Amino acid sequence: MQVPSAGARERLPGAAGVVAAVLAASCCLLPLALIAAGVAGAGLMMTMMRYEWLTLPLGVLGLAGAYGLGVRNRQQCTTAGCRFVGERLNLTMLVFATVIVAAALLLRVFPSWTSRLLAQL
Repeated sequence: MQVPSAGARERLPGAAGVVAAVLAASCCLLPLALIAAGVAGAGLMMTMMRYEWLTLPLGVLGLAGAYGLGVRNRQQCTTAGCRFVGERLNLTMLVFATVIVAAALLLRVFPSWTSRLLAQL
């Protein structure tokens, strides 16, 4: 079994955050984007909405795990006196993932508020 390189381990928090965002968004945001792009129909949205009980919690837990990995890597680098490679990219991906997960949760928890907000756009 091959041990991942230091660069791959340092990119793990950002990658985990993006995977978590895709999981959380797969119930509502991803199908909505595909419908808006003309790639899919409303049937995809209806199918994916059935699994939101699974995708939203997995997305939130994955995002929490990504932040935990990021904090752990930063602490290890601080202790060892090394430089955290890809820190800016990891932070950018974690912020992007957080926005996506938050939007998916807002669409689920406050549907009337988000529908009024989207109608105004």
